[in-house]
Amino acid sequence: MTEASDKTALRVQMRALRRRLAEEAPDAAERAARRLPLSRFTRFRIIAAYRPQGAELDPTPVLDAILGFVPGSARAALPVAVDAKSPLHFRLWRAGDGLTPDACDIPAPPPSAPEVAPNLILTPLLAFDRRGGRLGQGGGHYDRTLAALRAVKPVFVLGLAFAGQEVDAVPMGRHDQPLDAILTETAYIEVS
Repeated sequence: MTEASDKTALRVQMRALRRRLAEEAPDAAERAARRLPLSRFTRFRIIAAYRPQGAELDPTPVLDAILGFVPGSARAALPVAVDAKSPLHFRLWRAGDGLTPDACDIPAPPPSAPEVAPNLILTPLLAFDRRGGRLGQGGGHYDRTLAALRAVKPVFVLGLAFAGQEVDAVPMGRHDQPLDAILTETAYIEVS
């Protein structure tokens, strides 16, 4: 099998598994937030979250925990897809702000919101391994975005997942960007 076919087969399997895990553990996001070692996250000033799609783990409790731990000094941002092939852009956002569909039809801050470069990115995933491997939806948005950001500054990437999404090894290509840590409802795993 090729890397692409390995990833395609794993995506099909993991989408079904993630849906089941989400149904079985509706409080997983809150439990994950309680496992976050908040003191390790005080250095971050722009935290990018995401709007959960389908059965993705909701980042809101984790984002709220970080923002609440460093009140006033950290700000939140959300990704914006400008087209299917470009890196994501990030715009400042606060709970309650209006959102508008981006190029991928995902709710995002409007063009009037200031664009920022986050130094902490909370990212969704389909599968992860303990070496920082991340399997996304397959569009490459996060890989392109992380590569572009990491080329100009340090960026810490925290994957949010259900514990059951862990696999022995995610098939990784040369363009795939690794995670720095993973947070699940049962553990915080920092990649060495």
